[in-house]
Amino acid sequence: MTTFRRRDYVTFGRTFYINIAGAIISPARASQIQSLTRFAVALAILAAWTRPAMADQQQRPFSFQVPKNDSAAAEALASKLAALSPSVNREEAGLLAERAYATASQLRKQYRMFGTPIFNNFLIYHGIRKRGYCFQWSEDLLIALDRLKLSSLELHWGEYDPGTWRENNCIVVTAKGQPFNRGIMLECWRHLGHLYCGPVVADSDPYVENSAYARFVLGKSVASNASGTNHRVAFQRSVIAKGKSDD
Repeated sequence: MTTFRRRDYVTFGRTFYINIAGAIISPARASQIQSLTRFAVALAILAAWTRPAMADQQQRPFSFQVPKNDSAAAEALASKLAALSPSVNREEAGLLAERAYATASQLRKQYRMFGTPIFNNFLIYHGIRKRGYCFQWSEDLLIALDRLKLSSLELHWGEYDPGTWRENNCIVVTAKGQPFNRGIMLECWRHLGHLYCGPVVADSDPYVENSAYARFVLGKSVASNASGTNHRVAFQRSVIAKGKSDD
């Protein structure tokens, strides 16, 4: 049996209708009907193709695969974010927390973390691993969270001792319009890919904001090559012996 595509049926029906109209109606009137028919057919096709897509979008909200052992931590992070300000959307805080933990879990697998953070830097420096520097964790996390298109929360790039072998990076989340030092930091590298979150001002390392680098990372991701080349980081040569305890 011959299988017709949807547009084959539409074309057949339209041709049949126009032929009948041309036989019994004046040429001018038939031309008007033909134009109206084309318009109606176009509307019908558009409705048929867009309705399922719109229904799919309405029925499938954001959801992320948060590891079971991180579910309680994700809920706790959502509560911390919601407590930043009465203006924070509680649902948005929950989505951000879920995506943060889900992203950290995915990156642990992609980066194949092993041993200690410093040892992973050693592997990356010598080409045995491709990614896993602290700035790469933060870049990938920033890009993932930015895709949520947040309206009541803002993302900031934080860095400690930039340009040195002690440099570390994190993402800081604030309520919209709040200053950097009021935010919650999200950091993965020091804990071997497990997400740490807490007030940025309470951390042992004094982080400062670098909004220019955040814009650079997001702009680069739009160009589809996010963090394809290594951000210049002085390799922690003497880190193993002299580095700070958690970097």
